Amino acid sequence: MLAVVAPGQGAQKPGFLEPWLADPVFADRLNWLSAVSGLDLEYYGTQADEATIRDTAIAQPLLVAAGLVSALALFRSPADAFRQVGVVAGHSVGELTAAAAVGVLSAEQAMVLVRERGKAMAEASALRPTSMAAVIGGKEDEVLAAIEAAGLTPANHNGSGQIVAAGTVEQIEVLKENAPARTRVIPLSVAGAFHTHHMAPATARLERLARAITTHDPRIRLLQNRDGHVVQSGQDMLQRLVAQVEAPVRWDLCMDSMRDLGVTGMIEMPPAGTLTGIAKRNLKGVEVFALNTPDELPAAREFVARHADPGTTVAQASTPTWRLVVSPTKGEFRATEGLRVGDALARGTEIGTVSNLRESVPVLAVEGGSIVEWAVEDHDPVSPGQPLLRLHPTTENTDATEVTR
Repeated sequence: MLAVVAPGQGAQKPGFLEPWLADPVFADRLNWLSAVSGLDLEYYGTQADEATIRDTAIAQPLLVAAGLVSALALFRSPADAFRQVGVVAGHSVGELTAAAAVGVLSAEQAMVLVRERGKAMAEASALRPTSMAAVIGGKEDEVLAAIEAAGLTPANHNGSGQIVAAGTVEQIEVLKENAPARTRVIPLSVAGAFHTHHMAPATARLERLARAITTHDPRIRLLQNRDGHVVQSGQDMLQRLVAQVEAPVRWDLCMDSMRDLGVTGMIEMPPAGTLTGIAKRNLKGVEVFALNTPDELPAAREFVARHADPGTTVAQASTPTWRLVVSPTKGEFRATEGLRVGDALARGTEIGTVSNLRESVPVLAVEGGSIVEWAVEDHDPVSPGQPLLRLHPTTENTDATEVTR
């Protein structure tokens, strides 16, 4: 199974888009996204220095645009991607790239949202000097205790051996001076305490914008940073994108879901290296590919073909006569008592729960519909994204948030 991932802020490097702009198609697409975002992305991706592209209001649109346009270079059409990719995920702002890639948002919607996200987070960061630092190594419980003692928030859980702390500059200094045993505290190239309460003003701005955005349900499996679950609903994903600005990034749980799904290959969109590096330490046996330059595209396409398995793809919202409800996570499925084939379900009806050692997650028929067929039985073990129930959409359950055709 193939996973496609998009990096978050801090992955950007001066000049990283320069080799891509030799392709006039890439240049034209980037120019269009520049017009949408109101930023000269070609300049920022080729000529701007490191300090300039560290600015949150610039870095975030630049990263999302780079991921979207390079994905179009890798997959010659969206249909190719939908047939070959088993799961998609993004780290922090990379979630906007991922959401657009699977059809939840259009590229234009993603660029407007990331432009406003970047501006709002930059403004929130300017209220008080804040930053982030990666804590490398050590025992997890000792690292978390030291972060809490310094008054910081564990903003990113990036798997074994790396937790990112966020808070005020003074709190970061306290952590550096009281680093846990066998750890290194490394300041990050970001301009604020992202994924903490310091971003509350940005959340308020995005909540208002989100009320005017029409979404579509994901075409293939999409993992979300809050809990690593497979997201079924476009509107749910949009609300999660808004809340994510203040919530910790649980990339460790996203990787757990990839492992549960049986991912064999992970390819990271430009500027690549951060997430594939984390995967090498945490997803043993999974082959990785960091796509950074266009001369790597032939090898990247071979990598995609080698790991693509049409049998693992799930068309969650692309069929004209029915819709799948899929499992959000790994565990044991327990069906809601009394549901039978032919029953008409209202929007948001709970069809059961998926339980594991960590949590018990309710499974909802978000858009409702009539039960056509159960794909599992009560108490069956299930994996993330596994179909549970097939529904027939009804007129009452059809609206602009759907992508069924």
